[in-house]
Amino acid sequence: MAPIEIPNAVIDALRHARHIAVLTGAGVSAESGVPTFRDAQTGLWSKFNPQELATREAFARNPKVVWEWYAYRRARVEHVAPNAGHYALAEMEKRVAQFTLITQNIDGLHERAGSRNIIELHGNIRRAKCFAEDVPVARWIDDGQIPPRCPRCGAYLRPDVVWFGEMLPPSALDAAFRAAQTCDVFFSIGTSGVVEPAASLPFLALRNGAVVIEVNPDATPFSASATLHLAAPSGIALPRVVECAWTADVRWNTARESG
Repeated sequence: MAPIEIPNAVIDALRHARHIAVLTGAGVSAESGVPTFRDAQTGLWSKFNPQELATREAFARNPKVVWEWYAYRRARVEHVAPNAGHYALAEMEKRVAQFTLITQNIDGLHERAGSRNIIELHGNIRRAKCFAEDVPVARWIDDGQIPPRCPRCGAYLRPDVVWFGEMLPPSALDAAFRAAQTCDVFFSIGTSGVVEPAASLPFLALRNGAVVIEVNPDATPFSASATLHLAAPSGIALPRVVECAWTADVRWNTARESG
């Protein structure tokens, strides 16, 4: 791949930005080897339609099967590591006054890479919450029951992710839209740009005067509108962005994790 060129105007915008907002999608996780939603349907799970496992109705019908499917996916996530794109975003966060990372991913890799101000639009597969009360649960008694029970009310616990037919968390969505409206620079990274409401965020940032940089090997519905489209994986493009804008001394060690 030819060297990635970052225009001087974009470098200047990054260096003088007071607030950078970032939206990441499945492409960022895929670079770490995280299976996509449908790719998780392998082996025992190949006979299931994923959309029939990711609903409240499916959990109510057969909570054990749904819990075990998410446990299988969670175990696969635990065996992958953040990639250079994740680490570049964590490095970027250190260099601006305000940094907002909005992610559609549920794997927790941004946090493992060292990012701190994270808005998880679709939840996190590594967490659980009460099915009855919809309240996050940090700890529970592991007595062998599948699914485990809520320590508060005794109802089943479920994965803390957004299922089909559920609304995105209002507080997370509001914070994401505020970030897009108030940022100086906005990145759209590894997302198809077709799933709403997240697909509206880069357009909103652009309308409010932000420099908007898209990082995606493929063109998306937003590409023609972007200030700059970097046709490369995030693990290649983002370290280059950080090096051009702030330092040539950053080392991208994806073999270890921060924190």
